[in-house]
Amino acid sequence: MWREMRDHLAAILPSLPRQPRAILIVSGHWEESGFTVHAGARPDLLFDYHGFPEPTYRLRHDAPGAPELAGEVARLLSAAGFPTGIETRRGWDHGVFVPLKVVDPAAELPIVQLSLRHDLDPAAHIAVGQALAPLRDDDVLIVGSGMSFHNMRARDGSAAVRSDDFDRALVDAATDPDPEERRARIAAWEELPEARYAHPREEHLLPLMVALGAGADDPAHHLFRDHVIGWTVSAFRFG
Repeated sequence: MWREMRDHLAAILPSLPRQPRAILIVSGHWEESGFTVHAGARPDLLFDYHGFPEPTYRLRHDAPGAPELAGEVARLLSAAGFPTGIETRRGWDHGVFVPLKVVDPAAELPIVQLSLRHDLDPAAHIAVGQALAPLRDDDVLIVGSGMSFHNMRARDGSAAVRSDDFDRALVDAATDPDPEERRARIAAWEELPEARYAHPREEHLLPLMVALGAGADDPAHHLFRDHVIGWTVSAFRFG
């Protein structure tokens, strides 16, 4: 079921025009009252899942952190009017280490993780991405790690059709050729068909908004569509 997604993730670094010097990742599994940057030098892993097979609790991804980059992230967000915290003790959650084990299996690229803000405000997360956009010119790969459809109770016979309806609308909005319209349509994601069925709570959609904001006015690309757990899911690239 996961092979096509694995192949998509494994192809990310080879598809880039040059190797990034670091990865800044926003995961749907970390929320704080205000945006917070993980600035640890050697974070451990946070196995924030339950009831999985025993080997999944022995996974490793020993990439270094990037404290200096974390400080730059905090400065950019503060300058844009977002009070930003810094912490060093939290481990990387599975929204970080699971995809990055496939993206960078050698664990060579330094990582910085940024939290979501607990109010889950779409416009704020798009604006945070816009504030972080200058990092792209400094060879930082900005990654939004979530799921374009995330309703863990959607296992009935209608899930495939309803997730597909949401996915088509999401793809159309996220790839709008007009950057201002793109941001406005994604900020208003609740107006899309099946929106609250797709995301009873939107923490897994917010990382897309940060990445979209960081894409600035660059073209938006629909890179990947697959069916997992009976749902239609998609991935995007900006720039």
